[in-house]
Amino acid sequence: MSWIRGSGAPSAAGYGKISAPAADPVPARPVSLLMTVCATPSNDLASTNYAYCSVSDASKFHAKGWDRGFALVGNAVVLTIKGHDAVPNNSLALNTIQRQHLKVSKGDEIPVERFDIPDKFKLTAVTVELEIFKGKNRKEEQIDAKVFSKEIVRRLSEQVVTIGQKAFIEYCGINYVLTINDLALEGHDNPNRGLISIETTFIFEAAPGSSIKITNQRGAGTQIFKQKDLNFQKLGIGGLDAEFADIFRRAFASRVYPPDVISRLGISHVKGMLLHGPPGTGKTLIARQIGKMLNGREPKVVNGPEVLSKFVGETEKNVRDLFAEAENDQRLRGDQSELHIIIFDEIDAICKTRGSTRDGTGVHDSIVNQLLTKIDGVEALNNILLIGMTNRKDMLDEALLRPGRLEVQIEIGLPDEKGRVQILQIHTSRMRDNSFLSADIRLEDLAARTKNFSGAELEGLVKSAVSFALNRQVNVADLTQPIDEDNIKVTMVDFNNALQEVQPAFGAAVNTLEMYRVNGMLDCGEKHKHVQETAMTLVEQVRKSDRTALLTCLLEGPPGSGKTALAATIAIESEFPFIKIISAENMIGYSETSKCSLIAKVFEDAYKSPFSIIILDDIERLLEYVNIGARFSNVVLQTILVLLKRLPPKGRKLMVLGTTSMSYVLDSMDLVSAFNVKLGVPNLRPPDMKKVLEGLGVFAKRDLDDVVEALDEEIPIKKLLMLVEMAAQGNQDDDAEDVYAGKRKIDKNYFMECLQDLA
Repeated sequence: MSWIRGSGAPSAAGYGKISAPAADPVPARPVSLLMTVCATPSNDLASTNYAYCSVSDASKFHAKGWDRGFALVGNAVVLTIKGHDAVPNNSLALNTIQRQHLKVSKGDEIPVERFDIPDKFKLTAVTVELEIFKGKNRKEEQIDAKVFSKEIVRRLSEQVVTIGQKAFIEYCGINYVLTINDLALEGHDNPNRGLISIETTFIFEAAPGSSIKITNQRGAGTQIFKQKDLNFQKLGIGGLDAEFADIFRRAFASRVYPPDVISRLGISHVKGMLLHGPPGTGKTLIARQIGKMLNGREPKVVNGPEVLSKFVGETEKNVRDLFAEAENDQRLRGDQSELHIIIFDEIDAICKTRGSTRDGTGVHDSIVNQLLTKIDGVEALNNILLIGMTNRKDMLDEALLRPGRLEVQIEIGLPDEKGRVQILQIHTSRMRDNSFLSADIRLEDLAARTKNFSGAELEGLVKSAVSFALNRQVNVADLTQPIDEDNIKVTMVDFNNALQEVQPAFGAAVNTLEMYRVNGMLDCGEKHKHVQETAMTLVEQVRKSDRTALLTCLLEGPPGSGKTALAATIAIESEFPFIKIISAENMIGYSETSKCSLIAKVFEDAYKSPFSIIILDDIERLLEYVNIGARFSNVVLQTILVLLKRLPPKGRKLMVLGTTSMSYVLDSMDLVSAFNVKLGVPNLRPPDMKKVLEGLGVFAKRDLDDVVEALDEEIPIKKLLMLVEMAAQGNQDDDAEDVYAGKRKIDKNYFMECLQDLA
């Protein structure tokens, strides 16, 4: 555009007009002038943020439909033009802030073009950054956003503002500089400028380093999340939808609202949350993804042991340093401060219960005290979110867990079947997209077969399956041969092999239980069958009844009657995802305290699974009972009594099976009455012995009656199986396996000799 001093030129503005007629005549052609910059005639005029020119020049800038003029100055900002007798012709008076923003000095020439106000140009919201002019006032200035907003509307109403523009205003004796940071204009996604009206809402931000504190802020909700929707699967998090919903509701819902709403509600934001649960369930992953989802500062990630220092007072200083930025930010910006996230991994390493650590230094106690004062002390912060993660919630100091501190406590448990499908989809999505996944793989079937797998274990399962697929393409004899990358396929066979290799830490101990019934479950007659059916009915009660969260059953009977084998069979056939057996043989050399800790840990692990069975095998041995002096461990007894009556957490089901050969002893300890049901497992009677021997098929049919007649009226099944095993070894020329394979039969006479030897 060619500019001529005092002459008209084409206009780039003029988008329309509004209905009100102009009071003064408007030139027929748009006006574009080069004008000389001068100072505003007086200080009171400077605070109006108008641009002043001579009365004759002012008439050239009258906007269509308005009784005043508007001009695009320096191709940068639109200013309201007013005429003043003290301003010479062809001059434009600008205040200091306007000259600085336009980067001009007095005496410079600047292009000025008439601007016509378009239709629908009124702003709905303006975001303004505030700072004190020249920063001379060092003390903290508190501004009521509601009152200040009304004052700005009164002074700047019907003025046009542009993003990046600076304005000047005097308020309560202090001069403020306003920088326009963002605009909202109905019908426009990213408006560059607009007109302030009485309906315009102002949102204030304190400039970095300023001493301004903004209170009673009112306006649009804070944009703390980068995404408009929270799709957890896209973030690589599966099976935790319910947990994320709780986290959002407790920790972030209040932060979405404007600060003035929360102030009027009279509440403060949640300052801390604790994620606890078994290893590998995704606690660290959740904390990491929360940091990625949020706008603003990167979260500070601290591994618990890193805070510790060998120097006196240095550990406490490390804790204080973590909060220093948040303290400074809140001091300067008040409610407009950004959210500061501090993530403590393995928080139990530094926040143990005070007084529990006997190291003589008291460092751990000091850390807890320092952390408590920073989270919820006299000068409590409202712009922090502390996220702690631990596998051992029981080790944390109770003061940390009360409201106002780590008050949101979310258990990140083992994923359910739907969650396992999501996790497997996440870890196999790239394989499927790149055609490496075989068509025979059904993730729903895999999810059904991976009960009690954590997220990390499911990832390990996928890696294991891939390793089998990759290994097929490798020639171990000649590693120099080229690999056919296009034919790599991960098949269901690979996942089946992986399931044998990767076992869940909280899974069913089926292999261990199989050791207690080496011969399988034989038909031992009607009485044994009735006991087993009754026990399986109890299993179904636990599985289906909403009123039965805990059920305990005691299997009592003579030694060797098959109680443990029966308990193992019940547990295996229940198909519960968590099955563990507590036996004295696994605690040889343990102290009383160690035994109690191990028993309690098994129960704690069981509470992490939706359905669990715990077998307390040979309870009198667990209690270290001996007839001489009738001695036993009262500590272990009290532990078992407490755990047998403690209900599992809501939504979890637990069945406890106990076995004993001395129910009269347990009765004197009030332990029998602690069980809901008591079932007797008898020795074998002659009809039962015959059924067992028929099931084994090791004798000729003609010899069965003679063998049974030679046995006692009652015999434990364990003793009968031992006799059969001894007799099966009778012929040195044959293998005992031939007997069980049906290739030969046991000679009844040799069986009688073995019976005499054991008599």
